Amino acid sequence: MGLEKVPAGKELPDDIYVVIEIPANADPIKYEVDKESGAVFVDRFMATAMFYPANYGYINNTLSLDGDPVDVLVPTPYPLLPGSVIRCRPVGVLKMTDEAGSDAKLIAVPHSKLSKEYEHIKDINDVPALLKAQIQHFFENYKALEAGKWVKVDGWEGVEAAREEIKTSFERAQK
Repeated sequence: MGLEKVPAGKELPDDIYVVIEIPANADPIKYEVDKESGAVFVDRFMATAMFYPANYGYINNTLSLDGDPVDVLVPTPYPLLPGSVIRCRPVGVLKMTDEAGSDAKLIAVPHSKLSKEYEHIKDINDVPALLKAQIQHFFENYKALEAGKWVKVDGWEGVEAAREEIKTSFERAQK
């Protein structure tokens, strides 16, 4: 089965499937799943020597304002393989602006059927402060050495904003 056939989730917006592109703590290589073939391509080698602080992927059948599927970071006890799919629930969103415009990064935790470790995390304020700081620091700096690229973090928003981002992006993709 190709990754393009993976649904957005079981019960949107609270029960989602995230297709992983980049494992947590991986080398500074940006991978992207080709939406047509399902193959994992090297998008670029990051100029800044940083690693992703959580698994990074997207929700199929969504369309965010930047023209791509909704981006999602998923903290897990172990790094996930590119191309794997994990069942999650959203807990918050990091709102940003970059050289291309508005850019939101959802934070989602594994569904309780996968791990009980994250059951207590219901909203962004329940995410450990250090992890939030690492995520924010990463996105504030990961483009720093790329000419013409920049990022401004606008702030954190909670689970309701994450749910709305999923609903709106899913509806946008259906048009």
